[in-house]
Amino acid sequence: IEIFRLYTDDKVRKRKGVRKMANFLLQVPNKFRTFSISASSNGAPSGVPQAGGPVILELPLDKIRRPLMRTRGNDPQKVKDLMDSIGEIGLQVPIDVLEVDGVYYGFSGCHRFEAHQRLGLPTIRCKIRRGTKETLRHHLR
Repeated sequence: IEIFRLYTDDKVRKRKGVRKMANFLLQVPNKFRTFSISASSNGAPSGVPQAGGPVILELPLDKIRRPLMRTRGNDPQKVKDLMDSIGEIGLQVPIDVLEVDGVYYGFSGCHRFEAHQRLGLPTIRCKIRRGTKETLRHHLR
């Protein structure tokens, strides 16, 4: 078994080139030294459950539709503060995302989403729950 560690100690983190995020151990059997994550045809992870509660996953920013994005502007100072925080310690609270028929919709987390965009990060941690088209219509009202 190989052990991988994310370091929070600044000296070790800089030497290893690891972002300061968490301190945990991931034990992986040697036969799984390389592995991949499968995705659906629209490029989003296939790990979203068919039933049950929400799941937390990293999703590509470009796979999340933001239908209410143009309804209000974000506070630039809040976005900047989040950019500083995300750059230092990572995203602490995932954004809420609704998955309907394999398409992801974001209705909250506008400042966190913009901070990720402006930082040039390709993905964002999301709390994903499945919904129906009726649930989506309710959110769009």
